[in-house]
Amino acid sequence: MVYAYVRVSTDKQTTENQRYEIKQFALRRNFKISKWVDETISSRKDLQERAFGVLLNKLQKDDILIVSEISRMGRNLMQVMSILHRCMEKQVTVYAIKEGYELGDNISSKVLAFAFGLSAEIERTLISQRIKEALARKKAEGIKLGRPIGSKKKKPLLSKHADFIKAQVLAGVKQIEIARTLKVHRHTVKAWIEERC
Repeated sequence: MVYAYVRVSTDKQTTENQRYEIKQFALRRNFKISKWVDETISSRKDLQERAFGVLLNKLQKDDILIVSEISRMGRNLMQVMSILHRCMEKQVTVYAIKEGYELGDNISSKVLAFAFGLSAEIERTLISQRIKEALARKKAEGIKLGRPIGSKKKKPLLSKHADFIKAQVLAGVKQIEIARTLKVHRHTVKAWIEERC
């Protein structure tokens, strides 16, 4: 079977570009896609909580997995390597379109997968370091970081849910559960509770 996997991190993003790339690739290779797996979830989520984790368990010998880019599969070097290793053990071929990789059960694929994963990890570390250095420099220059004074909303986002939140807190419901119910980040709920409860 030929599986196509597309993922975005937030519901503000769209999978359309990835789908288009995969469709064009499949057309060129004369592949007929048997199943699409779409999800809107951070790669930081545990693999077992992702539809991709279910797909990995389902893959069998001679199946084909197509992704628009290899970073769609995992959050870091170790996870990408683990996923590729599982695919290679199952004798599943992985195509990563943007990178032009065909990763199967051969030594060159293993070397390529390792090199890509290592470079991606180094790149993420360098980006993180550059951001931290820039913020430290701005702070040393006396530039205030964060939201400007007076920029907070006059009427906080959770004001209309005040009674509900108070009742939930009194009932001992966890902040993360309240956040899920209200479809907001848990830090938003935490800050609101600390200020008002």
